[in-house]
Amino acid sequence: MGLEIQNLTKSYGATPVLKGINLSLNAGEIVGFLGLNGAGKTTLMKILTGALTQWEGEIKFNGKNLKEHPTSIQQNIGYLPENNPLYGEMYVLEYLRFTAQIYGAPQSNLKEVLQKTGLELHTTKQIKTLSKGYKQRVGMAAALLHHPEFLILDEPTTGLDPQQLVEIRKLIKTIGKTTTVFLSTHIMQEVEALCDRVLILHHGKIVLDSPLTALAANQQQVIKVSFNYRVETEALALIPRVERVVNTFDFDYEIYCSTDADMRPAIFDFAHDNDLKIRNLQHKIEDLEKKFRALTQD
Repeated sequence: MGLEIQNLTKSYGATPVLKGINLSLNAGEIVGFLGLNGAGKTTLMKILTGALTQWEGEIKFNGKNLKEHPTSIQQNIGYLPENNPLYGEMYVLEYLRFTAQIYGAPQSNLKEVLQKTGLELHTTKQIKTLSKGYKQRVGMAAALLHHPEFLILDEPTTGLDPQQLVEIRKLIKTIGKTTTVFLSTHIMQEVEALCDRVLILHHGKIVLDSPLTALAANQQQVIKVSFNYRVETEALALIPRVERVVNTFDFDYEIYCSTDADMRPAIFDFAHDNDLKIRNLQHKIEDLEKKFRALTQD
């Protein structure tokens, strides 16, 4: 059944922060959540996790009312906050065992979560010695230990290098096949790369709720790609059905295509034939950026 929100309002004193939010999220859906600073994103996430209890309206998880069944609902929510608070002195396995005890999750869940997050070979390492990407994996593992049906991720890719970014995106995609994922970010590319649907919050109201496919329909296909070396734009323009190429920054390119067919395989073939490595590859949805700017202008 997923998540149902009806007429959710929240104020801090006389200042309204959320103004009549109505929202439905389905099981197995990755939903991107965009908004300017101060739009109300953090407040909404705090309410959904049960951290804030004073609000008006109705929230139901799989038919259960959040105000009436807060503890049982929290047992089905996983949360990775933006700052990902970890105990650096603890070892990975030690920390996850500790977290499992707090959740009341069986220790048998550990093996599965370690495998899913790619941490099997890092269990004996101190958390403080890990890279930012692997610390994010530890935070993700902790959020998944109790097999939540609903996962809230707050800026999960902030500060990651390109390789770590690809790894965390793959992990989120895998999780999203069986879990409802609510992903808050300020990075358009994250929504385009990961999400099935996008929400835009502005001044406490949802001003856009749309599937990504609807935004991408009827517009020119644009591929964003990053290589490990600089490439002449003229060489990329020789790929069949490529209209023009823009070198946006260093080794980053935008490739404008004259076909609806997915051109990413052709870009892969170009990289292979020219001994290049692809650091990042995704469709760019120009309409999402345009809509975001238009809907968040005061």
